[in-house]
Amino acid sequence: MKLDSNRLSASLESNFSKVALLIVDLQNDFLHPEGAYARGGATNDKALSLPLKVQTVARHIKERGGMVVSSQFTLWPGIGGEPLISEHLSKLRPFLRKGDFKPLGWGQQNVDELKDLIDFSVCKVAYSAFFNTQLDWVLTRAGIKELVVCGIVTNGGVASSVRDAHVRDFRCTVLSDACAAFSDQVHETSLADLKTVASVMTCDAYLSSSHV
Repeated sequence: MKLDSNRLSASLESNFSKVALLIVDLQNDFLHPEGAYARGGATNDKALSLPLKVQTVARHIKERGGMVVSSQFTLWPGIGGEPLISEHLSKLRPFLRKGDFKPLGWGQQNVDELKDLIDFSVCKVAYSAFFNTQLDWVLTRAGIKELVVCGIVTNGGVASSVRDAHVRDFRCTVLSDACAAFSDQVHETSLADLKTVASVMTCDAYLSSSHV
C-alpha cells in the first residue's frame, strides 16, 4: 500500500521528533585558518573535513522533524578581559589569548557551513556539553530521547558528552567519520571504548539506516 504525501510526511516527523543531532565544538577558533588553533599551529586536517559531512546529516534530521543542537567551547573573560583558562588547558594550549573563544565573538561561533542549521547552542567550559549547561533541560523538555553525536575531539568533548548523555538515559549514536582526534590511534581507541555506551557507525550507514 502506497502512502500519500501527507501520511509520509507525518511518518517522517513522527520517527524523528525525538532525535537530536549534537554537534560538539565545530567552531571558528578550532577550525578556521584564521582561528586561534591555526594561529597556534594546533591544526587537525581530518577535523577540517567534518563540517560538510555533518551538514548532510543535519539536513537529513531537520527535514524529518528532528532537532540540531551544538556546544560552543567558551573562554569567559575575567577582570581586564583576560580569558579564564583552566590550568591544564593553559599548559596544553599556551597560545590561547585575550579574545579567543570569547562569548558571542567570531571565534566562538559555529562554522559557517553549520550555523544556519543549528536550532540552539550551549556555551560550555569543559569537555562535556552537559557540564554546567542547559543542554539536558532543553533536550528533556523538547522530548528528545536519542542523540546523534559528532564533532571534536573524539576522546575529549565527544566522549565526555556521550558518557554524560548515557547516564541521563539518552540513546546515543556516534558518527565515526564525523568525529576527529589529533591522532588516528586515539580516535579509533576512543570509538572502540564508546561502543560500551553507544552505537558507532559512519554517516552513510546512519543515513541509510534512518532513511524512512
